[in-house]
Amino acid sequence: MLTEKLETLLNKQLNLELFSAYTYLAMGSYMDERSLDGFAHWMKLQAEEELQHAQKIYTYLSDLGAKVRFEALDRPKQEFDSILDVFQTALEHEKKLARELNEISSVASEERDNTTAGFLDWFLNEQVEEVAQTNTICDKLKLIGEDGQGILLLNNELRDRQREAMAEE
Repeated sequence: MLTEKLETLLNKQLNLELFSAYTYLAMGSYMDERSLDGFAHWMKLQAEEELQHAQKIYTYLSDLGAKVRFEALDRPKQEFDSILDVFQTALEHEKKLARELNEISSVASEERDNTTAGFLDWFLNEQVEEVAQTNTICDKLKLIGEDGQGILLLNNELRDRQREAMAEE
């Protein structure tokens, strides 16, 4: 049911989602080293979401009888110039995820695989939300700069982020 090309692309995306979790944990560590527990909390929850995304793709591949292929993960970036640099890196990464998912969706449409196209709709909508959320944090960081009070207020705001249940659509 799943073409070899889509199987390959979905496996690539699964591994990219795992790398995303790895990346967010590295970013969380950067924040923990600076005693910014709210920023670290946000990053750790983001890592959990990325793992959930990988699990969702894993299950889809498995349910279709496709081969799940795990690849070695590259070392994530761990050194940053500022908190804004961390979030700009995260934003660029989320945009990359969106581009990759759009490419897979285009292939699914070209191959008239409506099941996979429908499966990918959830991810595409999720990426819009993740890009917007990360962009908003970047905008706030640009407004407050490296001001201690502003950073602490945003740190407190991000500490309040709640774990979101992933829809099983």
